[in-house]
Amino acid sequence: MRGLTASGDSGNGDGDRGGAGDGGGHWATGSRGRVLTGWAASTTTLVGLAAFGLLAVGCSTGGTGTRDEGPAGTQPVAQATPSADPASTAKPTPRIDPVALLKQDPKVSERVRMVLKPCSGSEYPVDTSYGTMTNGPSADVVVNVMTCGDSVGVGTYVYRQKGNGTYENVFAIEQPAVYGTIDRGDLVVTAQVYEKKDSVAYPSGEEVITYRWADNRFNEHDRVHNDFNRAVGNGEAGLPESAEPAGN
Repeated sequence: MRGLTASGDSGNGDGDRGGAGDGGGHWATGSRGRVLTGWAASTTTLVGLAAFGLLAVGCSTGGTGTRDEGPAGTQPVAQATPSADPASTAKPTPRIDPVALLKQDPKVSERVRMVLKPCSGSEYPVDTSYGTMTNGPSADVVVNVMTCGDSVGVGTYVYRQKGNGTYENVFAIEQPAVYGTIDRGDLVVTAQVYEKKDSVAYPSGEEVITYRWADNRFNEHDRVHNDFNRAVGNGEAGLPESAEPAGN
């Protein structure tokens, strides 16, 4: 700023210090005006430099300046409202007492009745499945009877509910190592096949038979036979050692 003041100097050294007299006062007024004019020029220069600096910063952010962020949005924000899960229309499947049903069924042989005893306490070796196979008024019931010692199936039975609420036996198979399940509306019975000298744990194969309900009875729909490898299962050999990759 001293440079701006010195530009109005008339050559009088005392005038620089604001000396007395008309000349001094006139100079002081003029000098003050020139000083204010200098401040205004300096301020204009600084504002121009600041504006240029902002423009340069805006241009360095990709060429669009302050328009990069875009105008403030005026559209309302969409609110996602979670929809309530529809109430299930499935009715609970009524449970039955499979042991009482088996004991009252005349189609159950005496050999199976001898096996139908509690294994421990009041637990019977019986598995029960519920599902739709015969389009009856309620779910059909598949009951599998097994031995207590090795859980080998000895009989599979299917019960269908009648109009009066009682159940009737519509399917029965009694043989060693048999087990029935419900698969997408079909009855699937798996029976192990044993040959001489086969142990209970290692049968020679199995028959997988699919039954489908038609004409008020179960009819065989499909049959699959599987032969098992007889060389495995002796338990004498250990796991093979892993082979080393070639080149190591």
